[in-house]
Amino acid sequence: MIGSVPIGVLIGRARGFDPRAVGSGNIGMTNVARAGGKGPAAITFAGDVLKGLVPVLAARYAGFGHRELALVGFAAFIGAISSIFLRFNGGRGVSAALGIWLGLAPLPILFVIGVFGAFLVTTRIVSLASIIAAIALPAAVAAAHCPHSYLLLAIVISALVLLRHHENIRRLIDGTEPKIGDRKPTGSNAA
Repeated sequence: MIGSVPIGVLIGRARGFDPRAVGSGNIGMTNVARAGGKGPAAITFAGDVLKGLVPVLAARYAGFGHRELALVGFAAFIGAISSIFLRFNGGRGVSAALGIWLGLAPLPILFVIGVFGAFLVTTRIVSLASIIAAIALPAAVAAAHCPHSYLLLAIVISALVLLRHHENIRRLIDGTEPKIGDRKPTGSNAA
């Protein structure tokens, strides 16, 4: 249930916009930034991270084992990408995955954050950095010698993140994926 809370939609409503009606139509941080600016985007990011982190920490506090923790993380991730509050629509799950992995295995996610940051700085394309980070996640989890259930979770989350980015991948191939700081053409420049 916590993973299903559509933070971007709630923040948008509070600020007078619906992220589903602008830009990519996604409810995550990047599209909320397009619609509402940095403040709403930061709140959305923090909320999405927490909706992955809180269930995992609660399960860890309750004494759950590795398999159960992986299942809790998986449930939170599925809620983030397929919210029951949005008729099973949702975001791409990147921020929720970050929270999940901060709770499960912080060392591999620190490496993945580094990969994300390096690609974001060099390309200025959030979706590309997210895709590359998703690809790096299973290798980072394996290299950290995490439990097998965590490696399986990393593979599944990575596959679902890539699947949720299919439109971004198409735009990357076409060379039309927006970069941070790009402005949409207006007036006679819009084609």
